[in-house]
Amino acid sequence: MGLIDKISGSIIHAMKNKDNDQLESLRAIKSALLLVKTQKNSNGEIGEAEEIKILQKLVKQRKESADIYANQKRPELANIELSQAKIIESFLPKQIDADELEKIIIKIINETGAEGMKDMGRVMAELKSRHGAALDMSKASSLVKEALS
Repeated sequence: MGLIDKISGSIIHAMKNKDNDQLESLRAIKSALLLVKTQKNSNGEIGEAEEIKILQKLVKQRKESADIYANQKRPELANIELSQAKIIESFLPKQIDADELEKIIIKIINETGAEGMKDMGRVMAELKSRHGAALDMSKASSLVKEALS
């Protein structure tokens, strides 16, 4: 069962339960996926890696919007955006926690022989190739910088 099929089933469930927040989030996911699927140069298929990138982008957009609303003293709108981000995140693979990520980074640094900031790109590339979908790359980047400093 593909992600679009899962989303479609969840949309029906959210409609039956009259859960408007979840329904809006699910429709945004389906819309983004269908948009990519029907692009001019697309073959009509979306790979799992592409689906994950799309979901991560949607989560990032929601969190950035929530920050903007919070700065503008609009907590009700910020809460809606955060709620939607949480719903979208539920379709992403489980994220690696900070402690586990530190261990992985140290292991990769030792394996690659990285010695300083000049080797950060190599460490990040290896980290992304091994655990890309389960990472928050901004957190990973700051932890790699800290480890290489």
